Amino acid sequence: MDRRADVVVIGGGLIGTAVFYTLAKSGVKAILVEANDIASGTSSHCDGNVFVSDKMPGYDAYLAKRSQDLYPIVADEIGYDFEWTREGSLLIMENDAEMAAAEKYCKGLADCGIPIHMLNQREVHEMEPNLADSVIGAIDTLCDGSVYPPGLCFALVHGAKRLGAQVMTHTKVIGIDRGADHRIARVRTTNGDILTDTVVNAAGIWAKGIGAMVGLQIPIEPRQGQILVGEQTFKFARRRVVEFTYLMIKLQGGEYERHVDADIEEYGVAMVFEPTRDNNFLIGSSRRFAGWDMNCDFNVMRALAKRAQHFFPVLKDIKIIRAYTGLRPYTPDHFPIVSETELPGFYIAAGHEGDGVSLALVTGEIITRMIRNEKQGIDIEKLSFKRYC
Repeated sequence: MDRRADVVVIGGGLIGTAVFYTLAKSGVKAILVEANDIASGTSSHCDGNVFVSDKMPGYDAYLAKRSQDLYPIVADEIGYDFEWTREGSLLIMENDAEMAAAEKYCKGLADCGIPIHMLNQREVHEMEPNLADSVIGAIDTLCDGSVYPPGLCFALVHGAKRLGAQVMTHTKVIGIDRGADHRIARVRTTNGDILTDTVVNAAGIWAKGIGAMVGLQIPIEPRQGQILVGEQTFKFARRRVVEFTYLMIKLQGGEYERHVDADIEEYGVAMVFEPTRDNNFLIGSSRRFAGWDMNCDFNVMRALAKRAQHFFPVLKDIKIIRAYTGLRPYTPDHFPIVSETELPGFYIAAGHEGDGVSLALVTGEIITRMIRNEKQGIDIEKLSFKRYC
């Protein structure tokens, strides 16, 4: 017997579950379809940083801050511990060129209303005494936070189900049918059909394949990243620490040239350090195109460890216990697609690359308002799929 839904959300990662929960909260009858289990893809192979400090001043930063401010609200609504904390972060600099660029960047974010300020060499080493002597300053972003990404996905599903929404895991979408009016009419799955006139493609790195089912060419490709996990140890850094040149690697640009070893450059490595609740720590990040390869590359692991030890010499005496690989959904302009399409009833919420954790909740809000034909309150033109048509 066919199921019926107002909206079918395809994808059980951070973006899909955020859209699913926000739809359910607004009273929309939604069904979430996930090919495997909840958070089984990119969302269980990433770090949990909810950053605004790695966004460009202006629209990008505003969007991230809007999403960031939704986290304590959602945590209170659902009452499910997904390890939301807000302890701030540091972007660290090593030379005068970085300091000059950072001061300009910091002012841009401050002008956007972000609680952020510069630290000099003495201040940053008082705050984090285990940093290398080469660090001469930092940007302190007070509002940055973190979550446990799989926990957030399950929390959002828990909240949606409590509101009456349905979940179909271990269920693959095998086709999307249109009616005589060319609108969406049916989603065909390995566990039966769902009658609906609205679909949200939140399939992350698989969004391109879902788009092909309805004749849309979605320019999303997998971009590999690796993360190291450290042993439980003493808290040698109190908060998340990121090297300033991470922005250059992420956005593929900058006002000056990085001076790093060849392997660091080849694998797109820039240090991102994240302490965990249990006194482990995560070390990233790398960026490279390796197709659908999910294997950890030893050369990349070694480059990550070397770069982290450069900034935290204390790491030479601390063990790395494991590593894992994730595939980020990359778009050519490094910005997500959160949009309606030329096909009535077909929406895209994908392509967030390394910003899925930060932008998940605002993505859910935007898509829900789009489907309900409600006023957005913000400009969403930059997110439109039309930029690729």
